[in-house]
Amino acid sequence: MNAIIEKIRFCQVKEIFAPFSPHLFPESFPGVSDGDCQDKDDPATKKCNGVADQYGNHRSPRIVSLKHHWWWMMNTLWDGLVETRNYDRHMVFIEEDHYLFPNAYRNIQTLCRIKSKKCTDCWTANLAPYDVNAKGERTQNLIQEKMGNIGYAVNRTVWRKIHGSAKEFCSFDDYNWDITMWASVYPSWNSLPFSLRGPRRSAVHFGKCGLHQGNKKGKPACLDPDTEAPPMDPEDSIPNINEEWKVVKFGIKGYTKGFNGWGGWGDSRDHRLCLDFAAMYWKT
Repeated sequence: MNAIIEKIRFCQVKEIFAPFSPHLFPESFPGVSDGDCQDKDDPATKKCNGVADQYGNHRSPRIVSLKHHWWWMMNTLWDGLVETRNYDRHMVFIEEDHYLFPNAYRNIQTLCRIKSKKCTDCWTANLAPYDVNAKGERTQNLIQEKMGNIGYAVNRTVWRKIHGSAKEFCSFDDYNWDITMWASVYPSWNSLPFSLRGPRRSAVHFGKCGLHQGNKKGKPACLDPDTEAPPMDPEDSIPNINEEWKVVKFGIKGYTKGFNGWGGWGDSRDHRLCLDFAAMYWKT
C-alpha cells in the first residue's frame, strides 16, 4: 500500500498513520494484553480481564480496529491536520477497495454544489448506491436515499453533528462504524440524514478479500485478481449528472433505530479510547 501511494504524481498526497493500532501494540492494548479474556471466556473462571459484548464475546483487536481507525481518521482530518482543520467544505472518503470511474470527481462536485438546493434533507452526497452491489437505476433522476459507505462526501457542518454524537458512537455495541452511524448516531438527531446521488454509480466496490469474506483460519491466503478493472459502461467515462433532473426519494431501509448491533464492541477500554480520540484535538 505504501509503495502504491509513493507512486502518486497527479495530486498532492499526505500519508498519515494511526498511532494507536494493534499492529503497533501487538502485546498491549489496543492489541492483546496479558490476561485478556478471549472469545467467550468467563472472567471469574479464567481469572482474565475484559468486558464481553452483548453476545458474550470478548474483544478482538482485529475486529475493533475497524471502528477505531475510522473514528481516529475522521477526528484527525477534520480537527487535527494543519492542511484540513480549517477546511469547511466537502471531503470525499474512499477506501482501498473502491474503484473510481473517470467521472467520479466531476460528478461529486456537481452533487455537492446542488445538494442544498435540490434536496434539503440531504446531509451528504454519494458516488454509489447504498446497496454496494447495485449499479443504479439508470434513469434521468437524482436519487435521495440512505447514505452509503462508498465515495461519501461530508462537510464540516455534518462532521460537527457526528462529533457531537461521540457518546452514542463510542458506546454502541457494534464494531462497524457505518452500522453504528445508521443505528445509533443518526437516530439521535432531529431529522433523518439522506444522501444525494446520481442514477448511475461513479464508484464500485471490488474484490472479496476483507474482514467479512477474506482470510479464514486454516485456509489459503485470500487473493483478489489484479489483472482486470471492474466493468464500466462508456457513459460512465464522462460527467453524467444533470442538475435539472428531479429528485426521487427512496425510504430509509436496513439498519435503523432499534437494531442493537452485531457486537464486538463491549469492552470499556475501547469505549474510553474512542472518546479519547474525540477529545484529542480539543482543549478543555
